Amino acid sequence: MEITGKVVLVGQTESVGQNGFTKRLLVVETAEQYPQKLPIDFVKDKTSLLDNLQVGQEVKVQINLRGSESNGRWFSQIQGWKIE
Repeated sequence: MEITGKVVLVGQTESVGQNGFTKRLLVVETAEQYPQKLPIDFVKDKTSLLDNLQVGQEVKVQINLRGSESNGRWFSQIQGWKIE
C-alpha cells in the first residue's frame, strides 16, 4: 500500500525493550478532502530512511498494515518500509 502527503513530524530513533529493538515515527498529512495525519512506524534498519526528511516535504511512503491482539484488546499499526 502507499500513502502520499506532507511530512508533519520526523521523530527520533527510540530503543524499545531490552533486545535493542529500534523504531522511529514519521507523521504524514494526506491531501484529501478531509486530510488525515497518519503516524507511520519505521523499525530496525528502516529507521535510517528518515534521516534526510524535512518537515513540509512531499513524500510517497510504501506501507504495510499490521494488527495484533493483547489481553482481549486489538491494535493496528502502520509500518513503513520505503520512501520516495
